[in-house]
Amino acid sequence: MKNKILQVAYEQKERSGSKNGLIERDIMSFAKDAVFSDNRVLVVTGMRRTGKSTLVQQLMRLVDKACYFNFEDEKLLGFTVEHFTELEESLIEVYGPADFWFFDEIQNVERFELAIRRLQDDGRKIILTGSNSSMLSLEFGSKLTGRYKQIELFPFSFGEYLRWQNVTVDEKDFFLPDRKVILKTHFTQWMKEGGLPEYLLYNDREYVRTLFDNILYRDIIVRHGIRRHREFRELVQLLVSNLSLPVTYTSLQRAIGLSNSDTIKEYIGYLADAYVFYELYQYHDSLKKQLRSPRKVYVNDPAFHTLIGFSNSENHGRKLENAVYLTLRRSMSRIYSFRGKGECDFVAFDLKQNVSAIQVCYLMTPENEIRETDGLIEALQSLNLDAGLILTYDQEFNIRRDNKSIRVIPVWKWLLKP
Repeated sequence: MKNKILQVAYEQKERSGSKNGLIERDIMSFAKDAVFSDNRVLVVTGMRRTGKSTLVQQLMRLVDKACYFNFEDEKLLGFTVEHFTELEESLIEVYGPADFWFFDEIQNVERFELAIRRLQDDGRKIILTGSNSSMLSLEFGSKLTGRYKQIELFPFSFGEYLRWQNVTVDEKDFFLPDRKVILKTHFTQWMKEGGLPEYLLYNDREYVRTLFDNILYRDIIVRHGIRRHREFRELVQLLVSNLSLPVTYTSLQRAIGLSNSDTIKEYIGYLADAYVFYELYQYHDSLKKQLRSPRKVYVNDPAFHTLIGFSNSENHGRKLENAVYLTLRRSMSRIYSFRGKGECDFVAFDLKQNVSAIQVCYLMTPENEIRETDGLIEALQSLNLDAGLILTYDQEFNIRRDNKSIRVIPVWKWLLKP
């Protein structure tokens, strides 16, 4: 096994040395702080092909005495945690003595947490990436309780997409008509193309379909031994085509024709582990009510909905809502939907537990204004808030109703302003 490890390590070192990297991600400052000012293991998680490897290689260029190893290589079949001693010897041979140890796609090694704990005890700074949230299982948590820090990497945000397109943004751009047109044009493209770096690089639609199929097959069907392939793929197609609509496990079970809703629950759990879809629960004081209420499902990148989903309409409003959810997930500690007599799309708590109520509406009209504001005001009253937010495609004005202030602003502007 050691000869294979050495071969892989040399090959990976040569490939990584030839890469200049991509744009700096929004999360880079947080990652730097976790590397230089925190002794805990840094765990970077997220869906495949979102740029985790590029991020860690950018971090590697900032430190001295570092080594790198990616476990996503077919030559490593048969590698187990017992081979970590050979891996350590091989990496020292390839890179020299190292203080910073970078391991990519670590979830491919069962019981990896045992070796990571030992390396950390030896005084090494460890940076891990993984494409499955089950890597942070109960066992992993018990071995490294309080000794790891996790960050989740997403496809490009709108701000990152603009940097990718070499578009700079200044405060005055929100007021200059020609600059606003440029920003809105790019926003429309981002909503359509999404933020998968390699898709944006090659503009190959087949890449998105292949990536999606690979995630479903390698990370879910094979890993979890799913036998009912057809029903599983029907569920995925249903979810990606109907993002942001309230669903229950029972309604999905009936639509697909399965006999047990628990199977649907398992399948959606697997999809969430692979960071393909996210479930959003309704806000309730009771956890039991949250679990029993219909929930919404959002997809990790707009390109999946555009290129893989099936719909007879453009679904502009649902795509807008999906983009807002992904943005909130990046920065908020807890997110829910709200449903009373009306509905409010998001109730979001930040790290200090300050709460915001946000409604998403593609276009506010006299016909839908009452419905959209009713749900938001009901959420504001329930949460004892004085002000709320409605995000639209390109409208901006203020509403005062029932002693509540409602600000209406374009999503593209909200995404770019702190």
